[in-house]
Amino acid sequence: MDYTIFAVIIFVVALLVVGGAFLIRPRRPEAPPEPPAEEREGGTAGTTTVEPEEETAERERAPDTAVAEPEAPAAPEVETPPPSAGRLVRLRARLARSQNVFGQGLLSLLAADRLDESTWEEIEDTLITADVGVTSASQIVENLRTKVKVLGSRTPAEVRDLLRSELLAQIGTDQDRTVRTEPHAGGPAVIMVVGVNGTGKTTTTGKLARVLVGDGRSVVLGAADTFRAAAADQLETWGSRVGAPVVRKEEGADPASVAFEAVARGMDDHADTVIVDTAGRLHTKTGLMDELGKVKRVIEKKTSVDDVLLVLDATTGQNGLRQARVFAEVVNISGIVLTKLDGTAKGGIVVQVQRELGVPVKLVGLGEGPDDLAPFDPEEFVDAILDAGE
Repeated sequence: MDYTIFAVIIFVVALLVVGGAFLIRPRRPEAPPEPPAEEREGGTAGTTTVEPEEETAERERAPDTAVAEPEAPAAPEVETPPPSAGRLVRLRARLARSQNVFGQGLLSLLAADRLDESTWEEIEDTLITADVGVTSASQIVENLRTKVKVLGSRTPAEVRDLLRSELLAQIGTDQDRTVRTEPHAGGPAVIMVVGVNGTGKTTTTGKLARVLVGDGRSVVLGAADTFRAAAADQLETWGSRVGAPVVRKEEGADPASVAFEAVARGMDDHADTVIVDTAGRLHTKTGLMDELGKVKRVIEKKTSVDDVLLVLDATTGQNGLRQARVFAEVVNISGIVLTKLDGTAKGGIVVQVQRELGVPVKLVGLGEGPDDLAPFDPEEFVDAILDAGE
């Protein structure tokens, strides 16, 4: 009996163990329903495979990792400036307007019914006020008095012709006013541009590059004014407009080394002309004057300097002449560029600066536009002054 009960208990326990194991076994996931036959076989035209919702949502949440390539900045459009020929004729109206008092004053005084001593003194004062200079003004008046006395009659046409011939005699029509831009056997022509800051020196350098490119020349610019970072930036802007490369270095670099490398670049590129813009701190700074002399000497180790152009502000009068004398002592000025000539009635500075320095005015600035720099023509200049008075 005891054995029977014991066997029953063992059987029950075994049954419970086997049944529990079966109950707690994980259920196998049901297989998803098979897709239609056309999808199993690769589908027909117009059918797509549907992605699981979770995967689709995940892809929508994922950021777009494809980064668009930044567009390269567009190269500046290279301009084609007008040629130098006829520029002063085109800009003559600006010059005439600014010289109105000068021309009108002289012509009206000379055409007076009576030319007494006080009238001649007034004529001389008008010339001096126009910055002709005391010596030149006295000489002009003396010559005019003699001619008027000899001729006797003074019609408006005669007065104009008398004054025109006298002004042309003072300015000079037989001087060589050519800016030397022709390449030679030793390489490109080299032009140094010097002057005090504020006279428009760097702007003149850029405008001169435009004049030369307009005449079909190839140009390299040297940013040797390393004391002003803005000067190199400004020159680079001018160069990019006409396709002229600019040689520059960091601020404070040796100006002579920049000039030397600009000339070397001009030789390598077989350029026609190299224009070197130099520093322009106050002319009273001895160090700057020495630096300019050094720049010229370093260039001459590689090739000759064909032109040294001094930029003067036409409105500065005597102060400008003092600057001119100091620069001329250091770098042997070969030509003058008069800027802002359209904004002053002191056109007589042309006479005075040539008389003081013994070098010709070669270029004049007659506005703020990029093509307002023109080769100086004495006859066009005098006619513009006198036409303003008619």
